[in-house]
Amino acid sequence: MPKKEIVKLILGFRHFREKFYLGEDTTYTKLSNQGQVPKTLIIGCSDSRVDPAILSSAGPGEIFVVRNVANLVPPFESGGGFHGVSAAIEFAVVNLQVETVIVFGHRQCGGIRALLFPEECHAGGFVQQWMKVAKPAKERALQSEESGDPTLLWKKCELESLRTSIENLHTFPFVETAIKNRGLNLMGIYFDLEKGELLELEESTGLFTPIPL
Repeated sequence: MPKKEIVKLILGFRHFREKFYLGEDTTYTKLSNQGQVPKTLIIGCSDSRVDPAILSSAGPGEIFVVRNVANLVPPFESGGGFHGVSAAIEFAVVNLQVETVIVFGHRQCGGIRALLFPEECHAGGFVQQWMKVAKPAKERALQSEESGDPTLLWKKCELESLRTSIENLHTFPFVETAIKNRGLNLMGIYFDLEKGELLELEESTGLFTPIPL
């Protein structure tokens, strides 16, 4: 017998199938026949507490999601290698023609914690190598947070990493083309999971402001 955690997932899939597959003209009949047409790309964190589909109550086919450690966007570069995040951004912007790209950060991010306090990270070199993408965020956080409080520094760096990822999105030529030609919208949103609040990065001012709910 599978472990009870796997049994729970299987039972969850049964519920999912009953909701979206049974009967005529089902949700997945339409999605299968018509393909996906999501309007929003969300670049989220791998953290199990911050699933974008769950937090937004999105249905099947409504959002295109790429998740990675610390919801980072690397800068554009074309020099070979494996670029999973960049490939997802390209597919969403160029092929799916999404209208909005959201970089979705959150409080208590383990990736940002590893960036700030590498001595606490017990993993191998993959996490530290990946987190180099957010090095500018770390530098800005250290410069602006003078209290010495590690918790405040952690949150400040989480916010700064959103700013860094938005800046990196602008380095992709096809993103800039989409902004110019069809009004692609870029957003940085921060989920404070401790308070149940959302903050939005105002690109024009660089400030984070609460989103009324």
